[in-house]
Amino acid sequence: MKKILDEFKKFIMRGNVVDLAVAVLIGGAFQAIVTSLCDNLISPILGLFGGMNFDNMTLDIFGVSFGYGSFITAVINFFIVAVVAFLLVMGINAVKALFKKKEKEAPPKTKKCPYCKSEIDIEATRCPHCTSENV
Repeated sequence: MKKILDEFKKFIMRGNVVDLAVAVLIGGAFQAIVTSLCDNLISPILGLFGGMNFDNMTLDIFGVSFGYGSFITAVINFFIVAVVAFLLVMGINAVKALFKKKEKEAPPKTKKCPYCKSEIDIEATRCPHCTSENV
């Protein structure tokens, strides 16, 4: 039993699992904020155009009530969360690009002879093709 608990502890403490847990918690808190934004601000503003609270808009067919206003609010919530997540990822990628070290270019191993234009070793003092000196 101790071995299983040790393996479970090792699994939980891996970086990816902890990062995912933090992301889920922050995502849940953010969802509450977006839901409140839609329920308390966006839906009433859209309700001005419909003459009533947007969430309360329903369609009654044969005694069955369809709450299309709540569905539309959920779709708006989804798009707000998707846009903010997109902007967050774009921001993170931009910050990563700023701090990413540029790969150093390898120093050249050859140079061109100024007389015959052939490639010669960088350390050569005489061109093997045209025998010019100090190239």
